[in-house]
Amino acid sequence: MQFSTKPSSILAEEAEVLKGKNMIAVTSGTRGCGKTWFAVNLAQALSMFKQKVLLFDGDSGLSNTKVQLGLDEVNDLNAVIFGNRSLNQIIHDYDKGRFSIITSNSGSSGLSMMSIGRLQILGDDLAIIAQNYDKVILDMRAGISDTSKVLSGMSQNIIVICTDAPQSMTDNYGLIKILASRYPKLKINLVINQVNNISAGLRTYDIMEKACREFLPAAPLLLGVIRQDTRVRDSIRNQSTIINRYPNSEASQDILAIAQRIIIA
Repeated sequence: MQFSTKPSSILAEEAEVLKGKNMIAVTSGTRGCGKTWFAVNLAQALSMFKQKVLLFDGDSGLSNTKVQLGLDEVNDLNAVIFGNRSLNQIIHDYDKGRFSIITSNSGSSGLSMMSIGRLQILGDDLAIIAQNYDKVILDMRAGISDTSKVLSGMSQNIIVICTDAPQSMTDNYGLIKILASRYPKLKINLVINQVNNISAGLRTYDIMEKACREFLPAAPLLLGVIRQDTRVRDSIRNQSTIINRYPNSEASQDILAIAQRIIIA
């Protein structure tokens, strides 16, 4: 067996650099932008490119992932919060999407009950688990909360979901401003969702990019545009990913294109 000859300080520094490298936080400045829908479908899209994926539902209190995927009651983050399970004991395989998932708890304050210290311990545990996956998707609560601050700060990449609604653009600009200030090394990407066509999405990004460049040190990169698709609502009603139910739909193709960009980046 060969041992590293590098000083422990260098090894610790390299470990810190690698920490969060495969973790992608998904968030938004406001609700109603399709954040959880995007996170769920992105997890499946990445798995279709032979990525081993874990989806972490950090939007406690709503647990939209359970609703959107039609999951039965299973051990969720509540079991960890109250000390009944460890984090790796509540990982479940979502066979229909070929990815794994850690679900949040519905109807309670969940992660928001935890102190910053306990959140950091949870984040460290998640970082250890992340070493077993190619990509870990963190579905964060909209806006800035203690949970979002701790867990998003662990990621090296973040995706902000925005629509072309004026309120969404305003709220997401505020979110990007906070993230850029708090985490200057964080790579911030924008996904423009629920637009009539690609051109409308590009126009929305241009407005956001111009505002960020004028008032912030840097502007987020455009990761992709997802077109408005009536089949999205139908897939949610049927508790299915759109990729499973309508694989050839415009929204499915847009998600797959975004997943491919993430892999080759």
